[in-house]
Amino acid sequence: MNIDRTTLSFRKKVVLISFGLAIGCVSLWFTSSMARQLREKENYEVRLWALAIERLGQFNADDPLSAYIMDSRNNIPFIRTTDNFSEVLSSNLIPDRILYHPDLLSRKLEQLARENPPLEITAWNGSRFYIFYGNSRLQKTLTVFPFVQLAVIVIFIGFGFLTFRSSQEDEQNKVWIGLAKETAHQLGTPISSLLGWIEYLKTQHIDPSVVEEMNKDLTRLMKVADRFSKIGSETVLSPANVNEVVGSSVMYFRTRIPRNVTLSYNGLAIAPVQAMINGALFEWVVENLLKNSLDALQGQGEIDVRISDDLEWVYIDVKDTGKGIPKSNFKRIFEPGFTTKTRGWGLGLSLSRRIIEEYHKGRIYVVDSEPGRGTTIRIALKRLYA
Repeated sequence: MNIDRTTLSFRKKVVLISFGLAIGCVSLWFTSSMARQLREKENYEVRLWALAIERLGQFNADDPLSAYIMDSRNNIPFIRTTDNFSEVLSSNLIPDRILYHPDLLSRKLEQLARENPPLEITAWNGSRFYIFYGNSRLQKTLTVFPFVQLAVIVIFIGFGFLTFRSSQEDEQNKVWIGLAKETAHQLGTPISSLLGWIEYLKTQHIDPSVVEEMNKDLTRLMKVADRFSKIGSETVLSPANVNEVVGSSVMYFRTRIPRNVTLSYNGLAIAPVQAMINGALFEWVVENLLKNSLDALQGQGEIDVRISDDLEWVYIDVKDTGKGIPKSNFKRIFEPGFTTKTRGWGLGLSLSRRIIEEYHKGRIYVVDSEPGRGTTIRIALKRLYA
């Protein structure tokens, strides 16, 4: 049985993440167990200390045994009071501002009682007193530490997931890049053959305009192959006249659109504007937008391609009178795989966004759209001054 490298890589990542989770869970259990054992130990020691005080009688700090017991409990905060809680007999790790303020003292006693049930001690002479005690700093730290660990585990899982997804995307990108380059390579043979056939047709008694249109289609096919070969390679940008680059795509489509579709363009009638672009890839984006507009028109309507600019940006708007897009899909149409067509993979606008935003450092977005009234999509490029 053959298992491909992608499957093996996937399994390794799953095993690594599972191993990390197992370590985190064991660490969490161990820390929680330590906190529980420390709590039980401290409770036992406090009860032992209270029992010793009860056996010794009235607490005397000058007594060596009492002093030793006190020193051994110096990490646990406590308050020893009379049976009516009106007088503090002794305390440890409790600030004076609390001990001498009735309201603060009352709230502190309530807090300590919530942490541990107070101990009632009956002295040898029949008098009673209470010991209110809390948890040591170490115990509080160990109590909180599992939550810190849990947060670290969640962060670890998050980073692991992001790394895993990123690696999956990298692998998928490598597959697509390889497929694109192989497609460009495979197109080379029929393109070379078609070039020879066009030269042959030029020598025959055929309408030259027909041969010329065939030659334009072949030139377009060569551009498509060139675009596929550039995927995954370094994208070289150069100064270009945006009016002419966009106009080239518009002129090509004008002779190939249905009769009931009007395609207008203002770029050749206004002052030229420049931007840093890759001609082959940028034409691909313009063609994608024009094809989408033609699909939306369904054989009848208008497409208006318009160039405008300001001091910083050059704008190319492609507007159609087609079926439109709901506002909820304005961003989704640029996601890979999203399509409203019965055919197609939904990659056109996704690739267009990548070409414009990642390669050209520009923007592409829906300016306006409404179902039944058409759509306007805008490309924005940084303007270049000569």
